[in-house]
Amino acid sequence: QHALNSGIRRYHVAPVLCQRAKVAMSHFEPNEYINYEKLEKNINIVRKRLDRPLTLSEKIVYGHLDDPAKQEIERGKTYLRLRPDRVAMQDATAQMAMLQFISSGLPKVAVPSTIHCDHLIEAQLGGEKDLRRAKDINQEVYNFLATAGAKYGVGFWKPGSGIIHQIILENYSYPGVMLIGTDSHTPNGGGLGGICIGVGGADAVDVMAGIPWELKCPKVIGVKLTGKLSGWTSPKDVILKVAGILTVKGGTGAIIEYHGPGVDSISCTGMATICNMGAEIGATTSIFPYNTRMKKYLAKTGRADIAALADEFKQHLVPDSGCQYDQVIEINLSELKPHINGPFTPDLAHPVSDIGAVAEKEGWPVDIRVGLIGSCTNSSYEDMGRSAAVAKQALAHGLKCKSKFTITPGSEQIRATIERDGYAKVLREVGGLVLANACGPCIGQWDRKDIKKGEKNTIVTSYNRNFTGRNDANPETHAFVTSPEIVTALSIAGTLKFNPETDYLTGSDGKKFKLEAPDADELPKLEFDPGQDTYQYPPKDGSGQHVDVSPTSQRLQLLEPFDKWDGKDLEDMLILIKVKGKCTTDHISAAGPWLKFRGHLDNISNNLLIGAINIENGKANSVRNALTQEFGPVPDTARYYKKMGVKWAVIGDENYGEGSSREHAALEPRHLGGRVIITKSFARIHETNLKKQGLLPLTFADPADYNKIHPVDKLSIVGLKDFAPGKPLKCIIKHPNGSQETIMLNHTFNESQIEWFQAGSALNRMKELQQKSS
Repeated sequence: QHALNSGIRRYHVAPVLCQRAKVAMSHFEPNEYINYEKLEKNINIVRKRLDRPLTLSEKIVYGHLDDPAKQEIERGKTYLRLRPDRVAMQDATAQMAMLQFISSGLPKVAVPSTIHCDHLIEAQLGGEKDLRRAKDINQEVYNFLATAGAKYGVGFWKPGSGIIHQIILENYSYPGVMLIGTDSHTPNGGGLGGICIGVGGADAVDVMAGIPWELKCPKVIGVKLTGKLSGWTSPKDVILKVAGILTVKGGTGAIIEYHGPGVDSISCTGMATICNMGAEIGATTSIFPYNTRMKKYLAKTGRADIAALADEFKQHLVPDSGCQYDQVIEINLSELKPHINGPFTPDLAHPVSDIGAVAEKEGWPVDIRVGLIGSCTNSSYEDMGRSAAVAKQALAHGLKCKSKFTITPGSEQIRATIERDGYAKVLREVGGLVLANACGPCIGQWDRKDIKKGEKNTIVTSYNRNFTGRNDANPETHAFVTSPEIVTALSIAGTLKFNPETDYLTGSDGKKFKLEAPDADELPKLEFDPGQDTYQYPPKDGSGQHVDVSPTSQRLQLLEPFDKWDGKDLEDMLILIKVKGKCTTDHISAAGPWLKFRGHLDNISNNLLIGAINIENGKANSVRNALTQEFGPVPDTARYYKKMGVKWAVIGDENYGEGSSREHAALEPRHLGGRVIITKSFARIHETNLKKQGLLPLTFADPADYNKIHPVDKLSIVGLKDFAPGKPLKCIIKHPNGSQETIMLNHTFNESQIEWFQAGSALNRMKELQQKSS
């Protein structure tokens, strides 16, 4: 689109010339082209086989089938073998993903792949200072990722570039793409009409290795949008409302597909916000149909050539007329009110007008200590503009924020542009602190000083996730999720009892005034300012590149293969912990200060299940050692069992492993000797991650059987010699008094996944296949 002083970073391509021509997937890989012709061919094959109209989700998913002519397709049941277009990894998960790829022995990635340094930057003093500190503290890890990227053909986005999902939206997502990312909020890319799915690192390794990637054929939940957004209601309120309807597990195994006339009233980045937070309802991903708002965004981010090509193939980038959804939810945007969800779970939905009264009734603190805007969910130019529009009104009446207030730009491009256009100045003047272009407090990277741990307090954020202790490691912080403009208004008022739609503020002159609903451009009038160039291209030949992992490093550790299944049933396993209630990946493998060990499996395993509540005593990180009868930390007990050669199991409740795509939550129990995780139900990504590492994720055939198992029992899994898809396994429960009972356990393994278990892990199985083929 235009040339920049720092070099050509965008390209001008006349739309008339690029129709049906080769168009690059991104400016950074000029020789990797969008292949709509193959997508079209596959869709036509599948449509003819199924003989029915297809949803948009089906078109893109089935359009990426490895063998569309023979693939068995049944929504919610069969496993699909897919060929994604690209892979993206954030720096916390990329460490383990790249360590696994190195362990595979392959010389180069088979598809375009990128690493994004956004998770390891701690919010403390402000953007530039925090970034310098992060580069110093994490130098070893950044060097590893940069050199591994150079050696294996992976693009590297340096610290300060921005949050992975905003970078993907600006550069890599496009209508019809299938992208997998090692972060649960990868679905953000659905705002540009792509199927973008969060996975664990082992799944990413499959795709980078050129192996078909397996996904259970998703169901499709349709959300029909009518009416039009206006006033204080924002795109964030759509997903906050949907989360309240579907709950944190209502989207499990399904793609959420938005459609209807209301779609066109939402900006492209607004659609991304909605798709992003679909992770909070367990959805495989979320998607919007290609429309003019996406076309505008593509053009503004230097990709008018992609928009022109998408126009040519638009019939494949929208749902077929008459397509059928497994469930339909209808939302009238004209009637939708601003929402705020929380605390402690993202699906506890409240209208903003009600939250003050609800908080007082429930005993939640109504005074707001900190308001935080940004994160991968809400850090676009439009988000910052709407927040600045609210702030300007307060400043005009002599007011500043009563609460502390922080701002996180989504990318270097957003940061540079809001600085140029004055938004950052306004947000600073109202009392805000602009943080680095990174995840920061959203994922617990927050050196918070204004409270002590254990102090009851309230924060409001424009983030996506608000599990206990997630943002600041304080279990008494009541975190609420809402839109950036509502966060800004509440931070100015300083209380949850303020409703900007109806309530008045008092200016410095003593006069009362009401905030007007914010209005801001969805895209800058001028071109985006790209800011500093923070991308490292991989060399054409990286074979001579050295990747350094010191054997004495406390942050990086090369991987050793997990042990292979011995061909026997798992007998007399001890129960490490029986978990009571919600157990997210934050409970299983905490983030925050533990992020620094994401590349060192043994060190990070010291956080295994330290946040989970033990049903035996109602405490976190305190379990009975069945061999010594002493209570101690969960990781220490697991290590003791491993040292003594004793296999162990975990018993969990509903939706076990919800939240992050964090595969460490599967690697750690496997590393410390775990063999089986038995629950009432699993979150999708975590269940897959467990399978990939050679563990057995099993569910109670009768959920009430959860009550039959006690922490002092021993368990035997019987029938593994005849392990087969769809065939339940028996679990023999041995009680301390000598009595026994048998329950049935279900699983979702297919034939190839059973081979993962038998080989010890999916990576072991890959190596076996490589050896056979060579």
